[in-house]
Amino acid sequence: MSDARDAGVGHESRDVRVQPIVLAFVGLAVAAVLAQVLMYVLLGAFTAREERASQPASPLAASYGRQAPPAPRLQVAPRDDLRQLRAREDGLLHGYAWVDRQAGVTRIPIERAIELLATRGLPGAGAPAAPADAGPGGGTTP
Repeated sequence: MSDARDAGVGHESRDVRVQPIVLAFVGLAVAAVLAQVLMYVLLGAFTAREERASQPASPLAASYGRQAPPAPRLQVAPRDDLRQLRAREDGLLHGYAWVDRQAGVTRIPIERAIELLATRGLPGAGAPAAPADAGPGGGTTP
């Protein structure tokens, strides 16, 4: 039998050196921690400088406290608001109600108003409209 080393089968006699890789990872971790500490110190210094440079708070702020902002405000539940708006509009469009009881003005459902308009026509429109294909002369011949 021949030896396996002679045939070129096996593994390398030198493995990868682990020490430089571990030192690189340790150096990277130390640099990351150092950068975090430096950012924390720098942020503290900038915050202290801004506090010294800014004007003191208004003395009225403590007496007024937190109040609701002026209108218009953001909607809390826009879907509910839209549902209520549509329900109110449907009630106006499809229901009967008095607009002015003394003058006898009422509001009727839109379907009924369309039916009445189709049968009676517009008030004050006594002359029939010119046909659409009549042209600019209104259908009269010279």
